[in-house]
Amino acid sequence: MDWFFAENIGEEGSTHLITGEDAVHITKSLRMSVGEVITLCGSDKKERLCRIEHISPDGVLVRICSSEECTHEPDIEVTLYFALTKGDKPETVIQKSTELGVYKIIPVLTDRCISRPDNKSAHKKLLRYRKIAMQAAMQSRRGIIPEVFPLIELRKIKEELTRYDKVILFYEGGGKPLRELISEKDKKIAIFIGPEGGFEEDEVDFLTENGAIPSTLGKRILRAETAPIAALAAIMLHTRNLE
Repeated sequence: MDWFFAENIGEEGSTHLITGEDAVHITKSLRMSVGEVITLCGSDKKERLCRIEHISPDGVLVRICSSEECTHEPDIEVTLYFALTKGDKPETVIQKSTELGVYKIIPVLTDRCISRPDNKSAHKKLLRYRKIAMQAAMQSRRGIIPEVFPLIELRKIKEELTRYDKVILFYEGGGKPLRELISEKDKKIAIFIGPEGGFEEDEVDFLTENGAIPSTLGKRILRAETAPIAALAAIMLHTRNLE
């Protein structure tokens, strides 16, 4: 069943008008017609079975037939801080992280980042990243769209680190095995992944001094765009969210 996201969705029995790109996708790409059903999800993590009642130039009018909690969301909130990489690599990270169940995505500017977009370029990239997250959430039938935040400098996130039950730093210097760090009481976890070339030593010191625990993804050195995906998959496995 085709999956869409919307805001201000009513309760069972009410109607909702789908407009914009989603309406075009439903009518032009999917060629759906009156009587067919889709699923709508809102920020409340509920999935609603909806039947198309009317199609017009204004949009697609659907009636909500039933509503239930989305069972596709993990029971752990993982926020990914990843150092901005060059080219379209961040797009791959955002897409695959969303599929794996990431909660929030925050691109970070570190000393060894090759990509350093100006404000105009950064804003354009952000819009692109958010669209990719939305499309990946639809494809993987998420209950939410992970929020993608604007690019931020590493040393400006000190206060944020107190919000998590655990902060884990993955880098080539090694650390504790992930299985020794994750516990059932950890419901909000932040993970850090470095750029091509890794973190500078003073950046590692900054993170560890502010509560981050070094960890390892094994004996092999992973590419900057592979490490976030491997880390998320490992966390979801250890927390039984891949069962």
